[in-house]
Amino acid sequence: MVLWVLAHPGDPSLDALDPAPEGVKVVAGAEPTDFDGAPHPDVVFDCFSGPARVAGVVARVPDLEWFHSRSAGLEGVLVPDLRASPAVVTNGRGAFSHSLAEFVLAALLFFVKDFRRLVRRQREGAWDPFDMEMLHGRTLGIVGYGDIGQATAALARPLGMKVLALRRRPELSADDPLVEEVLPAERLRELMARSDDVLVAAPLTPETRGLVDAGALAAMRPTAALVNVGRGPVVDEAALVDALERGRIRGAALDVFETEPLPGGHPFWRLPNVLLSPHCADHVPGWIEDGTRVFLKNLERFQRGEPLRNVVDKSRGY
Repeated sequence: MVLWVLAHPGDPSLDALDPAPEGVKVVAGAEPTDFDGAPHPDVVFDCFSGPARVAGVVARVPDLEWFHSRSAGLEGVLVPDLRASPAVVTNGRGAFSHSLAEFVLAALLFFVKDFRRLVRRQREGAWDPFDMEMLHGRTLGIVGYGDIGQATAALARPLGMKVLALRRRPELSADDPLVEEVLPAERLRELMARSDDVLVAAPLTPETRGLVDAGALAAMRPTAALVNVGRGPVVDEAALVDALERGRIRGAALDVFETEPLPGGHPFWRLPNVLLSPHCADHVPGWIEDGTRVFLKNLERFQRGEPLRNVVDKSRGY
């Protein structure tokens, strides 16, 4: 079996594949041209290489059987040639969910405990007691109830939070004991209005781009915080800036943005009610190795002729 690994030199996944799994010949390259003359692959493993490189590799193997993305997000992977190819596509879904869920809980605590005020007053040497709030009893609305949303719900419920979830197919979570109610996508504004805080964890697809728009933000409670660990363009950034500047919502904790890196001078840098993470909330020890292990477990299934896990619906984009 031949495996092409599309990765930058020094990528930790290359170390995880050395030595190669038994019965597998590994060919690694950073650019599509690096594979010219290489044996025809059964599998391509992509390590955050970007759409241009993915397109270049897929064009060389129009009859590819299986393509795996180490990333869970697929907007930079599902190029037109890959969508049109017969290849089964899988991704790293689940590998990064628990670390992102911890970040979400940290962000929610940041706002209800007003950690920014604590740090500021400590720096000023000011003794300034004030009343804090609790997450216990608050309702968390989750927009995009996939692996990240479910991992977050599993942490939020023991703290006494209630969970409302929104997903395109609510029936998939009808029996989920972590959720009070599962709403369809068309009831987004209702979920925003009923939630004390909102997590956005939806994948980026044509349907979700700009999903959390000015109307959805206007439905939020003024004491609510919004956390986005999904994809930046799912939230209308201009509308969010306006809501934050006007104090329409308590604040926002953001790990993802419409443009990355976030441009200098962007309002998010200066707004006092924003907690900003430079798309690194899941960068915990071993995070890349965890993503690679998801692939290796699937590779074992592929070798045994068993159904693959984390199969992506290429038409839906996740």
